[in-house]
Amino acid sequence: MKKRMVILGAGESGAGASVLAKAKGYDVFVSDYGSILPKYKQIMDERGILWEEGGHTESAILNADEIIKSPGIPDKAPVVRKAMERGIPIISEIEFAGRYTDATMICITGSNGKTTTTLLTYHILKEAWLDVGLAGNVGNSLAFQVAESPHAYYVIELSSFQLDNMYEFKADIAVLLNITPDHLDRYQHCMQNYIDAKFRILRNQTEKDAFIYWNDDPIIRKEMERHRPKATTYPFSDTFHPELKGYIKEKQMIIQTLNGTFTMDQEAIALRGTHNLYNTMAAGIAAKILDIRDEKIRASLSGFPGVAHRLEMVARIRGVDYINDSKATNVNSCWYALQSINTRMVLILGGTDKGNDYSEIEALVLKKVRALIFLGVDNRKLHAFFDGKIARIEDAGSMEEAVNKAYRLAEKGDTVLLSPCCASFDLFDNYEDRGDQFKKCVRNL
Repeated sequence: MKKRMVILGAGESGAGASVLAKAKGYDVFVSDYGSILPKYKQIMDERGILWEEGGHTESAILNADEIIKSPGIPDKAPVVRKAMERGIPIISEIEFAGRYTDATMICITGSNGKTTTTLLTYHILKEAWLDVGLAGNVGNSLAFQVAESPHAYYVIELSSFQLDNMYEFKADIAVLLNITPDHLDRYQHCMQNYIDAKFRILRNQTEKDAFIYWNDDPIIRKEMERHRPKATTYPFSDTFHPELKGYIKEKQMIIQTLNGTFTMDQEAIALRGTHNLYNTMAAGIAAKILDIRDEKIRASLSGFPGVAHRLEMVARIRGVDYINDSKATNVNSCWYALQSINTRMVLILGGTDKGNDYSEIEALVLKKVRALIFLGVDNRKLHAFFDGKIARIEDAGSMEEAVNKAYRLAEKGDTVLLSPCCASFDLFDNYEDRGDQFKKCVRNL
């Protein structure tokens, strides 16, 4: 009798998991509480996979031998709670895909910078002509690739939600960039729960594997004493210490691995800003561990074009720069953006609050921000924190209104920065939609 695999959520992750499960002979059923995009319906229909949308039929779900849960679905969802009460194993798409591939896995997580680091690492491997796939929060579903277009290497961006439901999966190279408060609404507003989720990237690693991490992150340094990784460790920082494997010395980025020492002029690195220096070092260490030739690494690090929606220059209009940082969905990410810009600013904040503490950016806002624009359905928390601290604060109920107000408030030499600190789901489909609307409105000025 076939094992029954139920997949909750039919986005990129869920649809991909259904394809792999079908290919491996499971009795597959896909259920999405919302609506399913036509392209995913087509993928499933072409392969004879049964699906439903607009609700969950519990009788067709709770008879599963195993459930693959899309990362966006919280454990408190009623159907998930009932499955857990019945003892049905719940795993992630990444966990499932890992059962059916022996590829080398380069896995990247962190509260900030993981998309840039993932895309940069993928860029290096691709430029070195390795057979590499891009998966996780970016690229295509890992499960779909394993099923229908397998690769020898995968570079995978992992969120804490994906790590939550991973058990036997192993990263050959694990990268942990930083840990700052994020998604606390999903972790019972307990920071330790979120930290523990991030450190699951170390699960199942052995001394043959590698763990790359930012040495100066206070949370990571504290947790290292608890977790004591078995993998070979590669700490990095922007200042030299003898124990580091990546650092800056005399304007040179230096990386040391078992495959030798890599050096590169700091000025030749394409990505600017301290946070991007960390992202570059992490990607460079991973590439050197994989023994990619130095000239390929240098060429890739100097030619990388950057990432959409992350400190993306949109336009200069009447002497004012407009920068799209829509991917800044938490406070620490906004802090990096504020730190990297040296002009006065009009800052657009707001969206779905995830338990944010705005005190982290308070000093930079007071120092650099001329005016604040709150873009969201409910801006009460932002007003409670910032009212009386910044002379000019405006509310906006749409991106067009926010951009028009910013245009009026900004002065020549200023920067208008969209760096929301919040998730986008109150007014937009996702952070890409938010960023795309910002770019369109700016270009219409």
